Amino acid sequence: MGKNGHPAVRDLDYTAAVGAPTGVEVVELAGLYERSRRHGNDPYTALRPAFHQLIAVRRRPLRVAVDFVEHELPPGSWLWIRPGQVQRFSRDLVTADGVIVLFQAGFLPPATVAAAHLDPPYEQQPLMPAGEQARGLRRALDHLVYEYDAMASLPLDSHIEVVRHLVSVLLLRLAAVRGAAPPPGPVSEVFRRFHDAVERDHAVTRRVEDYAAALGYSPRTLSRATRAVTGAGAKRFVDERVLLEAKRLLQHSSLPAKEVAGRLGFADASDFTKFFRLRTGTTPAAFRARALGQASFGSV
Repeated sequence: MGKNGHPAVRDLDYTAAVGAPTGVEVVELAGLYERSRRHGNDPYTALRPAFHQLIAVRRRPLRVAVDFVEHELPPGSWLWIRPGQVQRFSRDLVTADGVIVLFQAGFLPPATVAAAHLDPPYEQQPLMPAGEQARGLRRALDHLVYEYDAMASLPLDSHIEVVRHLVSVLLLRLAAVRGAAPPPGPVSEVFRRFHDAVERDHAVTRRVEDYAAALGYSPRTLSRATRAVTGAGAKRFVDERVLLEAKRLLQHSSLPAKEVAGRLGFADASDFTKFFRLRTGTTPAAFRARALGQASFGSV
């Protein structure tokens, strides 16, 4: 923890459990704390996993914060935390009742990735399926838990494929609950490439023209593609990504605002302050002070 009281964000790579199939793990929520501690992590602090986490809550609610939004997940709800999102569990994790499915981005077959709409933009809200959708998800999850625990009953290659298909079933059923995805096509491909470039280079440049030149599109093409998917233009999309990272660093690290500015590609701290205030209505220092005052979530 830094001197100003802010825990640093820890990037969290996927670490396979001993005896688990490569690329996926199915864990009871009540056992997640001990699993995390065995791997040298603390789920009550800010973590940025590089893998997917699919949370299914059974009979007791669970609280988790994801990128500045605190979710209280009621029984029967589902939450999908994507790679790169900053998360923090509350201390009711040890009494939680549910399952978390952890899997790497490359674990699922391309057909599932396309049909379940794993590409950005990501659904940020918990899902609360009802009726037949809820029953179908419960049965699919129960089957996944059973097969995952029955690894010794099949050859390893067969076991991995069974688990891969059952995770796919879960995601396809959740996609049906979430609703229709944007149709695939050239616009979606343009946005996907732009999104990946912004993820990689948002601390290098905020100019749409630079991304357009690097990707071989015109700035207008990038804006049309981005607006079709997100409802906002390319410049706003880049700025929102920079703003998200600024908030992450301000809330979850002890870096002075000047260093945050430098990490995000601002030549001058005053330019960063103007950028931040224009988009949030407050200064970086005020945002950090308010975040520190609300930091009791993880200790409840």
